[in-house]
Amino acid sequence: MILSGADVVTSLDPVDVVRRDLHVRDGRVAEESGGERRDCSGCLVVPGNVCAHTHLYSALARGMPYSLESPRNFVEILQRVWWRLDRALDEDGVRASALVGGMDALLSGTTTLVDHHASPNAIDGSLDVIADALETLGARSVLCYETSDRDGPERAQAGIEENVRFARRARRGETPLARALFGAHASFTLSDETLGACADAARGLGIGIHVHAAEDDADERDALALHGLRVASRLAHAGALDERTLLAHGVHLDDQEIALVHAAGAAIAHNARSNMNNSIGRAPVEWLGARVALGTDGIGSDMFEESRTAFFRLREDDLDAGPDWALERLAEGARLAARAFAEPLLGTLEPGAPADLVVLDYASPAPLHAGSFGGHWIFGLSSRHVRDVMVDGDWVVLDRRLTRADQQGLAAAAHVEAECLWRRLDEIEPHEFEPKGGRRWPCPLRTA
Repeated sequence: MILSGADVVTSLDPVDVVRRDLHVRDGRVAEESGGERRDCSGCLVVPGNVCAHTHLYSALARGMPYSLESPRNFVEILQRVWWRLDRALDEDGVRASALVGGMDALLSGTTTLVDHHASPNAIDGSLDVIADALETLGARSVLCYETSDRDGPERAQAGIEENVRFARRARRGETPLARALFGAHASFTLSDETLGACADAARGLGIGIHVHAAEDDADERDALALHGLRVASRLAHAGALDERTLLAHGVHLDDQEIALVHAAGAAIAHNARSNMNNSIGRAPVEWLGARVALGTDGIGSDMFEESRTAFFRLREDDLDAGPDWALERLAEGARLAARAFAEPLLGTLEPGAPADLVVLDYASPAPLHAGSFGGHWIFGLSSRHVRDVMVDGDWVVLDRRLTRADQQGLAAAAHVEAECLWRRLDEIEPHEFEPKGGRRWPCPLRTA
């Protein structure tokens, strides 16, 4: 395969832009190749985007009716919306969510999804369903099951077993485009026994923990009330905080916790739009360090939109922040995926890298080079420019259409599943699980 005539962004961090043909052979970027030539004249070729934290099961919740009293805080959002939705999921709903979520991801130029899944009444085999659905479309994924005590000890144990089973399957090479992390919900729904079991199992498997951390102040207050520790300290004490750990959100981490996260070398998935939507506060991204990646928390998988929102949110507080900040965060997400797949060059278009790439039909109105690319990304480029997408050397989107599935057919099937899901949801009461120590906690003071 030869992609000819394009400007090629070989790296996002540091930015490198070259005008040359891009060769692909045996699923990798190559120095040279033969075979089919794809005309990309006037286009921009970039590495495929990575969404570092999402919940694909939310795909069927778009426009979902709501008849209960409006939630007044984050805990009530969980009790009245998401913890009802996940209990309504069955295997067909899990599959439909993964298919339409994966479709939206690929069409928006996202080639890898780091998913955090929950379906308490359909746990066993659920990660296989997601992996198989995404692989059908040609998308990469890093998957885990959200272990939690909120639905009782039997489901907590089932969550642990699902993580272990799938991780072993991925390690055996049975899921070519999927890898595993070990899923845990959040400190405030995990007993010491369950959190310890997750940490021990993850360590034995050689994979990291993927856990919500200090997303809301209720998580911190619960940890202090029950354990006398803040969230990051509790994770560290349990052996769940190291260089393989992925913390989602981190909004309410204080200075000491941030120092602990830095010392451990853990990664953090920043989800700006979700944080704003749930009114949980601003993540201290200025202090969280270099290992901050970007996720959507289930608000689609469009990383152009997510990175732009995250950048503008940061600019409200820091006019020194430049557009390359967003590129660095996207590159960190790619490095997270690279570690999961043991592919150090994933997220670049250097020779030897897996050929995960996006062709953008972008008529640049101003000079485009390494120094200006960040500005084009923030102020010009968007998912509407996505023309073609390649994953592992195979075209999965050509001329804005999926190559492996019927888009209208997937959407129609998901529509049917969504109607069934919504009907089941009507029969489910708000979740009774409550964090300890109250639902509100003042934002911690931070020093520079």
